[in-house]
Amino acid sequence: MAALIAENFKFLSLFFKSKDVMIFNGLVALGTVCSQELFSVVAFHCPCSPARNYLYGLAAIGVPALALFVIGVILNNHTWNFVAEFRKRGAKNCTTPAIFLLFGSIIGRAVVAPITWSVISLLRGEAYVCALSEFLKPEALTNFPPNYGAETMARFPCKDIPVEVLSFKEEVIRRLKYESQLLGWIVIGTVAIGLFLSKCLQRCCSPLGHLQEEYWSQYRSVETRLFSRTAELHAKVLAAANVKRFFGFVALDNEEKDLIKEFPVEDVQSSLQWNEITGVYLYRENKGVPLYSRLHKWAKGLMGNSMDFEGKEMALLAV
Repeated sequence: MAALIAENFKFLSLFFKSKDVMIFNGLVALGTVCSQELFSVVAFHCPCSPARNYLYGLAAIGVPALALFVIGVILNNHTWNFVAEFRKRGAKNCTTPAIFLLFGSIIGRAVVAPITWSVISLLRGEAYVCALSEFLKPEALTNFPPNYGAETMARFPCKDIPVEVLSFKEEVIRRLKYESQLLGWIVIGTVAIGLFLSKCLQRCCSPLGHLQEEYWSQYRSVETRLFSRTAELHAKVLAAANVKRFFGFVALDNEEKDLIKEFPVEDVQSSLQWNEITGVYLYRENKGVPLYSRLHKWAKGLMGNSMDFEGKEMALLAV
C-alpha cells in the first residue's frame, strides 16, 4: 500500500513537472479556490465593530494573498536559478531584456494563487462587506431611521442588528456585494487582457518558430524529468556504497540490488560541474546549432567559451 501511494506521488510530481504551465496554473487556482471556500466557512468571522471591520476585511483578502505570493516565489525554480546565477557569475551573462523576462516569469507564476484568492474573495463579497459596511452612508438608504451611524452600519454583516434597521440588512448587503463583485469581474477582465497581450508579445519577440518552441519546451521537460530520476538513482547508489563501506553491508531489496549492479557509481561530479549547469539559461546558438539548456551546452563542451556573432545568445528565457 505504501509503495502504491509513493508511486502515485511520483506520478503527480512528474505530471506537474512535465505538463504545460497553463495546466499547472489552473490546478494552483483550483486549489486556491478550495482553500478560500474552507477559509470562509471555518475561519472568517467579521468583528462587526467600527475600524476593526475595515482592518479585518482587508487582512482577510490581503494577508493570505501576500503569503501565497511569497510561497509562489519560493517554490519557483527560476528564483533560485537567478540567485545561483547572480552569486556565481554576477548575472553578467544576462541582458536587461533577459532579466526583465526572468522577473516577469517569476512574478507571473507567483501571482496566480494570490489573484485567484483575491478574485474569489471579491466575488463572494463577505470580506468586502465586512470591510466597507461601516463606510456606507445611512443617507443613501431610503427611509433609513435617523441617529444611526458607523457603529450600527458596521453590525450589518452580523446577526445582532437593531430591530429598527433589520429590514435594511438585505439592501445593505446587496449594495456592498454588487460593488465587490463588480470589482472582482474588473480584475478578471484586466488579467485576461494582460495575459493575451503578454502572450502576443512573447510570440512576436521570439526568435524561434512555433514548432521549435514546442520542441524546446518538450526537451526541457524531458531533460528535467530524466535528470531528476537519474540524480535520485545516482544518490541512492552512492549512498549504498558509502553505507556498505562503513558497516560492511547494506540493507537493500532485490530491485535496489539489481539497480546498483546495473548502474555502478565510481565517482561524483565536482562542484565546478554542478555550478556550470546551474543558473539562468537563455536560448543560445553556436554556429547555427541550438543549445537548449545549460546541460546541453555543458555536454557540447562549450562552457566558458565566448559566443561569437553566429553563436550569440538570444534574450529568450527558458520559462
